[in-house]
Amino acid sequence: GDWLQGPYVYYLYSTYGFGKGDIGQLFIAGFGSSMLFGTIVGSLADKQGRKRACVTYCIVYILSCITKHSPQYRVLMVGRILGGIATSLLFSAFESWLIAEHNKRNFDQQWLSLTFSKAVFLGNGLVAILSGLFGNLLVDTFSFGPVAPFDAAACILAIGMAIILTTWSENYGDPSDSKDLLTQFKVAAIAIASGSKTVSSVSPLSLTQSMDDFSDEKIALLGAIQSLFEASMYTFVFLWTPALSPNDEEIPHGFVFATFMLASMLGSSLAARLMARSSLRVENYMQIVFLIVKLLVIHNRRPYNNNMFAQVLVTPSKVKEEGLSLTCSIQLLGFCVFEACVGIFWPSIMKMRSQYIPEEARSTIMNFFRVPLNIFVCIVLYNVDAFPITIMFGMCSIFLFVASILQRRLMVISEKPKGEEWSPMKDRNSEVDPLTL
Repeated sequence: GDWLQGPYVYYLYSTYGFGKGDIGQLFIAGFGSSMLFGTIVGSLADKQGRKRACVTYCIVYILSCITKHSPQYRVLMVGRILGGIATSLLFSAFESWLIAEHNKRNFDQQWLSLTFSKAVFLGNGLVAILSGLFGNLLVDTFSFGPVAPFDAAACILAIGMAIILTTWSENYGDPSDSKDLLTQFKVAAIAIASGSKTVSSVSPLSLTQSMDDFSDEKIALLGAIQSLFEASMYTFVFLWTPALSPNDEEIPHGFVFATFMLASMLGSSLAARLMARSSLRVENYMQIVFLIVKLLVIHNRRPYNNNMFAQVLVTPSKVKEEGLSLTCSIQLLGFCVFEACVGIFWPSIMKMRSQYIPEEARSTIMNFFRVPLNIFVCIVLYNVDAFPITIMFGMCSIFLFVASILQRRLMVISEKPKGEEWSPMKDRNSEVDPLTL
C-alpha cells in the first residue's frame, strides 16, 4: 500500500501543474505532520493498543489516497498531512506490535533478527519491486493516469486492514490508567536524555525494573543515527525524480523505483548474512556502511566543481533527451548503491532498537526519534528552490558523515560487559509486566 504510491507522488503533483517549490511545500506538510502528531499517535499506540494503531494507519492512509484525485492544492495538502500521520504509525506501531508479540510468546531473540531481515528483503525489496512494476503497468501500459497507483494502494490497504482485524491479537506498552499522554512523553524524553534514576521517579515499577541497567546514551545515539540517515533517505525520495529528469524528460518511474528496490533487497539479503554471524555485531558493521556511502559521495565529486557539496558524477545536460540520459544513467547507478545501503540499514536499525528501547514506551520513543528527522527534511525542502540539487545531496553527505561518527561512539559504549547492558527479557515480573502471560 505504501510502495505503490512512492514512485508517483512527485510525478502526480507535477502533472497537476505544480512546480518544485509548491511540491516541496506539500512534502513539508507531510513531514511536519509526522513531526507534530507522531509522538501523540505513538503514545496512543502504546496506551490504546498497537493493533488498533495499525488499523488506524490503514484508514488514515486510505483517506490520504482518496485526496490524490483532486488537483486542488488545499485538498492535496490535507492528503499530505494525513499521509504524515500514517507514516508515523507505519514506522512505529507495526514494529512495536511485532517485538511485543515476539517477547510475549518467548520466542528465541535470534528469530527477531531473521524476521527483520526477511521483512526488509520481502517487504522493502520483492514487494516494492512488484509494486513499482505494477504501478508502471497501470500508468504507462494501461494509461490509467498517475492517480491509478493510489487507488490500487487504497484497495491493498483495505485488504491489509481486514487481515489485521481478523488475525492479530492486541498488545500494549503500558496500559495503566494512571499514565496519561503527558506522562508518557516525559518517560520517553527522560529515557533518551537522562539517567535511569530520574526515569524511575516518573515511571511505574515495570519501566523502572526493565531500565535498571539501561544506558540512556545508547538511546540518544541510536535516535540521532536514525534521524540523520533517514533525513538523507527522505531527501533522496524527494530529489531522485528531478535529479534523473533535469530537463523534464519522460522517465519510467515505476521501473526506476523497481531498480532501487532491487538494490535495497540485495542490501537486506547481505544484512541477514551479517546478522547471522555471531562474531559480528550490528554496531560494528553499520559504521562501515555509513562510511561507504560517504566515500561514494566524495568519489562522485568532480574537480571542475568548486562547490564542496557537489556530488554529481558528470555535468548534467541542458538538452531534453528521450528517457534517461547517459549522465542520469550513471547517477542511477550511484543511487542504487545508496539504496543497497538503505537495505542494510533497515533490519540493522530494527535489531538495535529491539535491544535498546524499553518495551513500555517503544512506540513513543520511536516517534520521538522522528522529530529531528522531520525537522531536517523540512529545512532541506523549504530551501529546495534556493539551492541546486547538488547542494541538497551534499547536505545528505554531511548527515551521513555525522551518523558514522555517532555509530562509532555507539559501537564503543555497547562493548561493555553484558551485565551493564539492558536486556528486553531480563528480570521480567509477571505481576507488573502486562506483556507476560
